[in-house]
Amino acid sequence: MAASSSRAVLVWQHGRVSGVTLLLSLLSPSRIFLPCFSQVRTKRRHFIPPAVDKKQTTIFDQEAKARAAGLVVSQQYAERTINIACTAGIFEAYVPPEGDARMSSLSKQGLKQRAEQVKQTAASQLAIRKIKDYDKDFTTKVFPEKAQEIFIEAHNSLANFNKEKLHSLVTERCYPEMVRGNRYKTIHWKFVESLEPTRVVHARSSDMVNKGNIYGQVTVRMHSKQVLAIYDRFGRLMVGSEEIPKDVLEYVVFERHLTNPYGQWRMHGKIVPAWAPPKDPITKTILIPGPDLKPWEEFAEMNYEVPTSKQVQWYK
Repeated sequence: MAASSSRAVLVWQHGRVSGVTLLLSLLSPSRIFLPCFSQVRTKRRHFIPPAVDKKQTTIFDQEAKARAAGLVVSQQYAERTINIACTAGIFEAYVPPEGDARMSSLSKQGLKQRAEQVKQTAASQLAIRKIKDYDKDFTTKVFPEKAQEIFIEAHNSLANFNKEKLHSLVTERCYPEMVRGNRYKTIHWKFVESLEPTRVVHARSSDMVNKGNIYGQVTVRMHSKQVLAIYDRFGRLMVGSEEIPKDVLEYVVFERHLTNPYGQWRMHGKIVPAWAPPKDPITKTILIPGPDLKPWEEFAEMNYEVPTSKQVQWYK
């Protein structure tokens, strides 16, 4: 009798305590621990990836394990955006003859180069006919002057950082090649004169995506005298000179979307021959320590002598 009464008291006390804890848990559930929910919390329903084994598993094995666990693996597509306003390269790039602008056309090698150029002009004539079907005003006599104007305006826009005008003068392929690496730099460029008449040396036409989408490319030979000077963000000269012009021989490719009635001839790229000399290295400059000038003083009036380094004998 005593045992049964003690059990009834314990059950009544347990029900009373559980009711109090339930009330407290509703008020602040983050602080009160309820034993009735402990089993639910310990059973995790989401997928736990296994530990990484020493042996490297393939992608297919990982996808199979994920599918077995009920995870949906999204398929990845290797897509690349294309632009139909211009092509991604140069059709049958022109191969400049070695020694161009240095070898006389009357010499033996010069006559051989002329004979090879005559053979290559057959395909160019077919391409020119194709271009004339869409561009009625295109002629090999007038186009070199127009190409030279586009070339000069494009480089002036590059030096003045006029992006809007530069986009209208060069294609989407040529634009990043011209702009890359010019940030925080100052460019001084000037077209002095033409050493030889500009002429068309190569022409090609091709289609992209479908046969009706035709593009025309014309390679123009330019032998001119130019001035180029590039300064870094600190105003130090890196390449070239503003006073000394240089003779430049370039093969510039111009492209037009022929099927587009609003298409225009734009600069598409340059062809650098394999026999071309290497570019000039970047000029490295250093700061020479001088006197501390006050705002009202000038360096020329002080007659300051620049210190020279002492001669050191490096070997006996």
